[in-house]
Amino acid sequence: MQLDWLLAPPFPPGVPRQRLLYQRLREAILSGQLKAGARLPSSRSLAAGLGIARNSVLFAYEQLSAEGCLQADRHGTRVAQLTLPDASARRSHGETVALPGLSVRAAAALQPEHGPDTDILPFAPGALDLGAFPFRSWRASLDRAWREAGARQLGHTPYGGEPVLRAALAEQLSTVRGFAVTPGQVIITSGTQSGLDLCARLLADSGDTAWVENPGYLAARGALGLAGLRLHAVAVDEDGLAPAEADWHAHPPRLIMVTPSHQYPSGHVMSLARRLSLLEGARAAGAWIIEDDYDSEFQRGVPALPALHGLQPGAAVVYAGTFSKTLYPGLRIGYLVLPPALSGAFAHAAGQAVRAGQGIEQVALADFIRRGQYTSHLRRMRKRYELRQRALRAALLRQPGPELGIDGGAAGLHLVLRLPPALRDTEVARCAARLGLGVRALSHYAHAPLCCNGLVLGYGNVDETQMDELVRRLRLAMADGA
Repeated sequence: MQLDWLLAPPFPPGVPRQRLLYQRLREAILSGQLKAGARLPSSRSLAAGLGIARNSVLFAYEQLSAEGCLQADRHGTRVAQLTLPDASARRSHGETVALPGLSVRAAAALQPEHGPDTDILPFAPGALDLGAFPFRSWRASLDRAWREAGARQLGHTPYGGEPVLRAALAEQLSTVRGFAVTPGQVIITSGTQSGLDLCARLLADSGDTAWVENPGYLAARGALGLAGLRLHAVAVDEDGLAPAEADWHAHPPRLIMVTPSHQYPSGHVMSLARRLSLLEGARAAGAWIIEDDYDSEFQRGVPALPALHGLQPGAAVVYAGTFSKTLYPGLRIGYLVLPPALSGAFAHAAGQAVRAGQGIEQVALADFIRRGQYTSHLRRMRKRYELRQRALRAALLRQPGPELGIDGGAAGLHLVLRLPPALRDTEVARCAARLGLGVRALSHYAHAPLCCNGLVLGYGNVDETQMDELVRRLRLAMADGA
């Protein structure tokens, strides 16, 4: 049997000859090129034919025998009888194997893709001023966490998260958000998406209905849809989520996902009357409310309205928070605050569903909060972002062009520009991208048949001195998209 092709060029860089021989023999057997029952040369003979050491051949034969690809007995070494796919489905000579696609549920939950640089361009929604991150104080908290770490912090975190972080967050939330919370009610998650996924899996069954805001946060739709929930889009107005009687009767919810403190992306704040109405409607429907409070730390002007969580005793509300907007997205730490009656069972179930880590980072974050560094950083960034929003508003008014309505700004890091009917937001966003701007079309966040037409402008990553030039480019994009 001629097997000199086993070590013929090309040679992958950094792969030893004995490993290459094993890989090519294995591929030839699995592809059917070497048939079942075919006798291979002795190790000594093959080594001589290929001009390599006999030990290299022995390594390949022994490894393939251990995997069940070869059978060795006193008569020699043969290719084992394996169940192989039809030749039409095999990978050989550059052919690719046809794989099953994504599940129907996953494909339906996919979000539209953006360009690779969209998230870092000026005016990209949600982008932060990461250059102002307090590297020195954060590094000091990390150093202290490592110095005090034991073996436990290197493994999975306890159910619910590191106790020191749960306690620090309970104290922070009780002070800042004004609702009483104990450490046992706090569940640490790997960011908002992880928290939403846990809520969808632990508080609802596949096929249940989840309400989402329209327009709304696309990642929330993805998380809930991937969990097997049926999504029902409910319109928002200037007072927040605005369900009609038909929504309650025709689409009774199990979960209601809302962003009441700063609706995403419209920027509206849910009124107190609407909050109380939503709580009553959810109670009557037997539904859970997931309150995503993603950036209320950057509240401006009047104090923030009370959170849904804690507004009424015993209400079925899960409060979700994150450090992605206040510190940095790569930290991947978020949290849920649950009603006391559910928190223990939820933490236990969550610990079995997801074995969380990041013990060192959680301890460091608790230290960062308790030393006052987190509050100081928020105070600095709140002022910085407020100046940037003012600069953006002023630049929009100075630059010539069609009159634009401006929504939002009570909190967060973005504004919404309402465009005249003659301008389509999708076309303006495409033109803006060609000019190096990361604005998003408002209709991108909407679910048909809702019609909305505007631009979502993030200002977190834009220095005040750049505003006039960037708004000039935005006006050019509007002219090009007309």
